[in-house]
Amino acid sequence: MTGSTEVPIPEGARAYAGDGITVTFEAGRCLHAGECVRGLPEVFGTAGRPWIRPGGAPADLVAQVVRRCPSGALQYRLEGGHPEEPTHPTEISRSSSGGIAVRGDLVVHTSGEVRTETRAVLCGCGTTRHAPYCDHTGPCGTTAG
Repeated sequence: MTGSTEVPIPEGARAYAGDGITVTFEAGRCLHAGECVRGLPEVFGTAGRPWIRPGGAPADLVAQVVRRCPSGALQYRLEGGHPEEPTHPTEISRSSSGGIAVRGDLVVHTSGEVRTETRAVLCGCGTTRHAPYCDHTGPCGTTAG
């Protein structure tokens, strides 16, 4: 099978390569839900550097845990260039902190680009500094969630 193993890296994101998978992390979108650390502490360990070590578990298991990231700060591409498949039908919910969690085949318009996404938490109060993504800096971010 042909295809690139490169993950398009959004501005401000970093890529971490492992056996059969590349994981990207966009810190500005991370809401610290902790799904990654709880799911695979041997891959996502905040005490070490680098904090993401995709070679610490099989690629399919790493992908499964990355899909738990509600904000989309973590994304992946499997060897052969296969990106994450979106949820069908699209799911939309409001978190207890006010953000709008969306999963599906998404097109998100930011101030600088149009992005194809599979997961995002969008700002529900309109005061984010990382529009349209929630960054918990506005009134909706002051509520525990």
